[in-house]
Amino acid sequence: MSQPIRNIGIIAHVDHGKTTLVDAIFKQAGMFRENESVADRVMDSNDLERERGITILSKVASVSYQGVKINIVDTPGHADFGGEVERVLSMVDGVLLVVDACEGPMPQTRFVLKKALDNGLKVLVVVNKIDRDGARPLEAYDKTIDLFIDLGAEEEDLEFPVLYASGVNGFARIKPDGDEQDLRVLFEAIVNEIPSPRVEQDGPMKLQINNLDHSEYLGRIFGGKLLRGRVRVGDRLVQVNEEGKQIGFNVTKVWNYQSLKLTEIEVGEAGEIVMLSGIDEVLIGDTICDQGFVEPMPRIEVEPSTLTMNFYANTSPLSGKDGGKFLTIHKIRERLEKEEKVSVSLKIDRNAPADTVTVAARGEMQLSVLIETMRREGYEMAIARPQVIYKENELGTLEPIEQATLEYDDEAMGDIMEELSRRKAEILNMETLGNGRSRVIVSVPTRGLIGFRSIYLTMTRGTGIMGTIFEGYEKFRGNVVSRASGSLIAKDPGKITRYAYEDIQERGQMFFPVGTDVYGGMIVGQNARDEDMVVNITKTKAATNMRSATSDATTVLDSHKEFSLEQALAWLRDDELLEVTPKLIRFRKKILDHSDRRVSERRASTPS
Repeated sequence: MSQPIRNIGIIAHVDHGKTTLVDAIFKQAGMFRENESVADRVMDSNDLERERGITILSKVASVSYQGVKINIVDTPGHADFGGEVERVLSMVDGVLLVVDACEGPMPQTRFVLKKALDNGLKVLVVVNKIDRDGARPLEAYDKTIDLFIDLGAEEEDLEFPVLYASGVNGFARIKPDGDEQDLRVLFEAIVNEIPSPRVEQDGPMKLQINNLDHSEYLGRIFGGKLLRGRVRVGDRLVQVNEEGKQIGFNVTKVWNYQSLKLTEIEVGEAGEIVMLSGIDEVLIGDTICDQGFVEPMPRIEVEPSTLTMNFYANTSPLSGKDGGKFLTIHKIRERLEKEEKVSVSLKIDRNAPADTVTVAARGEMQLSVLIETMRREGYEMAIARPQVIYKENELGTLEPIEQATLEYDDEAMGDIMEELSRRKAEILNMETLGNGRSRVIVSVPTRGLIGFRSIYLTMTRGTGIMGTIFEGYEKFRGNVVSRASGSLIAKDPGKITRYAYEDIQERGQMFFPVGTDVYGGMIVGQNARDEDMVVNITKTKAATNMRSATSDATTVLDSHKEFSLEQALAWLRDDELLEVTPKLIRFRKKILDHSDRRVSERRASTPS
């Protein structure tokens, strides 16, 4: 190996500060010039990641410390992107486990730590945010030890090195009350505690694909940690795909990571995280090896998908009016197939009808992020409510169950418990944390979590903390009522008038302001009662109506309700669709024509 290497993944529960800590590592490693303007959270380069404050896609970058190259892989902390964590761990030889000094280990901490221990990785614990009000670094450390024990860690794993840090202020300390003002002890711990790559320097080349990218000029770019031998441009290699088929190809380019960029190199050495080009049809988990020594590796296993969602072409009368460039089901399917190739936890059902693309995924956030990405790229589509993936056995219907951990202010407890009960949650543990806050751990069906996150944040005024982890399948727990209110459905096409708005707002809550274009069958509001109602939202005042202009102008209209994408997906009923365009999201009935819809409803309610 031409240069000593350390490959390290950074894992944590969402919002425990790992991406900010990575920023500090980069800045102190001298990756940026002193006068260079650097955005915060440099590895969250995706617009959605910056807006949501979460890491969605794992990314690789490198720094050097005293002659040692450190490849750093940042990973998502949200459970919906657990597939990203799984594939990253096969690239590294150790992990930096970041734990919040205020919260201690959380559900996703358990998930990522278990995966790291299962993979035999060395764990370096960093108790982060020790300078925050309410920080309890030693308590967080004790709880981390408890978590290691709970996960059945070996005795040698329990002697993990630990540092106390502040990513925001760029320091790491051996003790919480230490006086170190930089990250030097963190760099030294990585070099001294994380082992060198467990690879074979010589022998026939071998690599498992766990990283995919795309170039406009070169097509598919793929790679991972080089497990054995070397790779050069022009080498004749073999890809072993999911079916075990062997496909030969020539390497056209080789790269590794230098700082935040891919850099073209002549030869990739064992232990390096390299990227290659030369063949397009490759997937995460494929083996790349020397053509004279074909040795397929076991596929990367990830947690199962728990939800499916149907995508359709947008067939509403307003299709194409909001700047959409890609409108057909063919284009939508093409884009989703592209996503499937780079995601280990997203699968397309090849048996779905021709006018439908059915996608299976880990959770509603993963799906909403995908939809938001597509609409920004110019796609229009109609989407059905997410459906849980059920299983059958001798006990009957089984459904996916999640373990959810919630932390909240005590004043919100009553509302939260009532909502959890409605969603068929069962309490596993409850404790008082002090400072007016409590924690509850519940077992809850995946379908009970659809739409819960936004309601929970409203109940806790944005201060609630929530984490989930997949538990397995259990017997069906009974029906969960999705919503207790019907829809206000536009009768005719046109624009919402002030006159109609003023009249109809008494029936419920409106979703759009005056002047919005609507069509027959579009849902314009939420009925106060649990029944659908067709309303004339485009009606105008008759010319003979002599109400004064002053009266019209002074009538106060109720504000309309706006939805986030996750809230909108959760609000849907089974006979409704969400129309998503680059500019707007609209609710609609699957069957737009009122007469046809009534016929369909009568047939559905008639016993066969």
